[in-house]
Amino acid sequence: MLEDIQGLIQSQADFIISQQLPSGAIPWYRGGITDPWDHVECAIALDFSGHFHESSLAYRWMCDTQNADGSWYFSYRNDRPQDLTKDTNFSTYIATGMWFHYLTTRDLDFLRYMWPAVEKCIDFALSLQQPGGEIYWGLSENNEVWPGAILTASSSTWLSIKCGIRITRRLGVHKPDWDKACRKLTGAIKEHPERFDRLGEDKSGHAMTWYYPILVGLLKAKQAEERISRGWPDFIIDGWGCKCFRDRQSVCVAETFELILALTRMGARDKAREVLDWVSQFRDSDGVFYREAYWPQREIRRSELGTEIPEKNTWTSAAAILAMVALRGTKIP
Repeated sequence: MLEDIQGLIQSQADFIISQQLPSGAIPWYRGGITDPWDHVECAIALDFSGHFHESSLAYRWMCDTQNADGSWYFSYRNDRPQDLTKDTNFSTYIATGMWFHYLTTRDLDFLRYMWPAVEKCIDFALSLQQPGGEIYWGLSENNEVWPGAILTASSSTWLSIKCGIRITRRLGVHKPDWDKACRKLTGAIKEHPERFDRLGEDKSGHAMTWYYPILVGLLKAKQAEERISRGWPDFIIDGWGCKCFRDRQSVCVAETFELILALTRMGARDKAREVLDWVSQFRDSDGVFYREAYWPQREIRRSELGTEIPEKNTWTSAAAILAMVALRGTKIP
């Protein structure tokens, strides 16, 4: 087991803060894109590492960039929209972030301040919910509906709606339609897998499709154990970590940390610690984790900013913080 978990958490937080823009945006790295989901993931990690000022700046950036319909664009560069797609999962993740921010700070005034953004983003996603419960992935830049639902994105959206419901209860707001929508989405994910990933995009080869329903708490106990056991031979490189894709011979560090979170959530803490020991080899001299390593040569993925620069990005560091905080014993709802 890694000796200095707190020191390693702080190394990741320092790296994230070093990449944050004056506006509050947290790009993948300086010069790279900011996408709303990874931006919020970084804000959550900053909260769980005690950097509340920087996380608040990140959430204020979300308020400044939210579209009138409650969505956010798919990506930004230097605070300017780049990809004008509107993703329901990306847009709702702020609800998860704000619930965690409240749990770590108990700042009710800030929760009230952010409430309009949370309300609008969940209403945006629910406007794309179908009669069977699934929520379509998003809108094109021309506001054309992409007529399909993705299991991984839907699992994350489910968590965001759950967190949004918790926020309503804390603020004393009545949103019964959210409860009904959440129940419908739960039923679709658990009982009707045919309603997801049905447009020819085979997501079964993605590691996130394997573990994400467990990570967010949709699948528990025996169901979770059986799902992990089935996928383990396909997605794990023993002694290294978790692949991004079944047929790709590389370990993705963020996905490995997300798997650690899923294992911790289902109670498999010894296995989670073992995987943490495996992935600890993929970090630089400052303790910051790399994005990806190719098996078996251990070549580190290079950054788009330069072929000689190993890629380190903020969302990998964020996933590392959340996994290590969970393993240390702090409950992440």
